[in-house]
Amino acid sequence: MVVKDENSGSENPLHLFLKIGLDERTAKNTIANNKVTANLTAVIHEAAVTDGCDRSTGNLLYTVATKFPATALVHRPKLLEYIISSKIKTPVQLEAAFSFFATIGSENFEINEFEEACGVVLQFAQLDNFLPRFVFVYIDTPNHPTPLPPQCYGLLSLIIFSQELWQLVQFDLQTGVEVSLKDIERTVTEIFEEHRNAIMEQRYRTNVGELFGHVRKKQPWADPKIVKQLIDANLYALLGERTAADDEKPVKKKKEKPVKVEEHTNVVDTPPKPSEEELNPFSIFPSPEENYKVHTEIFFSDRPVLRACNSRETLEKHLKVTGGKAFTRFPPEPNGYLHIGHAKAMFVDFGLAKERGGCCYLRYDDTNPEAEKKEYIDHIEEIVKWMGWEPFKITYTSDYFQDLYELAVELI
Repeated sequence: MVVKDENSGSENPLHLFLKIGLDERTAKNTIANNKVTANLTAVIHEAAVTDGCDRSTGNLLYTVATKFPATALVHRPKLLEYIISSKIKTPVQLEAAFSFFATIGSENFEINEFEEACGVVLQFAQLDNFLPRFVFVYIDTPNHPTPLPPQCYGLLSLIIFSQELWQLVQFDLQTGVEVSLKDIERTVTEIFEEHRNAIMEQRYRTNVGELFGHVRKKQPWADPKIVKQLIDANLYALLGERTAADDEKPVKKKKEKPVKVEEHTNVVDTPPKPSEEELNPFSIFPSPEENYKVHTEIFFSDRPVLRACNSRETLEKHLKVTGGKAFTRFPPEPNGYLHIGHAKAMFVDFGLAKERGGCCYLRYDDTNPEAEKKEYIDHIEEIVKWMGWEPFKITYTSDYFQDLYELAVELI
């Protein structure tokens, strides 16, 4: 699967970055990094905001350019649609989107699952906060003069009040989860009540980050700036003015050392437990079923960025041909004798295939006939067998010159 970013190579990146609200310092620092420059330029074009956008949207686009999971680049345009339409408009929602795409990679996904993960849709349990204002609109219409009793507010999933009312609710849902200031204030107050004793004891040495984390657990989509302001305000209301004692470093109590009792025992050195990688050095390599995560990026100076990754369909065809086995290759160029570095390469290539029950090719990279000799070919085969490895097949790059030529023509 290949995705091309149709960027204009002639446009000044600095002007482009300033248009989306980046300050001049950040824009210039971005220009100094070729990869980030290419990514951000591609993101701006994908989002169709080359004429500019507001600063908050621009900051989200910059975050997408620097942190979007590379294994899911095919889904980046969809995320940008949600940012431009303001369905995703906070850093918290964006981080949730990154986690979602990092999990699925390049696979297809259900929109409702994505929206739920990113706080774009509300569950029916959350509708109680929204229904009173919709009922007010409902009873204010000429065709429906009779008010609905409050006990009906939580029954939207069971009763279809009217097509007009349902459309209103759907319209509000599409804008994303909005956590009201009153809800955030209530949650912060609850957290302070739960931890009141600890806060009174530690005063301004209280770990604000922990309080922030408790609020986030209850209100994951709350505006972080508002949460921080309310925490600071509650601390001040509870503790009053900061005193000199609050700024003093706490005195650490020295632990009393226990009296040593000499025991005459035989000391046995216990060797450290080996790591998983030490026990199995091939554990760091992904299995063939995970090859949909493989991706590549090709940056051109005068052309669009080329991105490619395996689709699930392509991987399924590959696994059907290989039977799910791992196929590797040891590809030396026969222009000299093997050295110690080749021993490591053989261990990885042949060893991984053996460990996974697969096959390893000995593939001669004979692309420079002036430097290659039959003597080196014979020597390489001899050393490979001497090291205890048996090639699945012996092949030569030159066997595929015609195929490579035709593929090159197709690419051009």
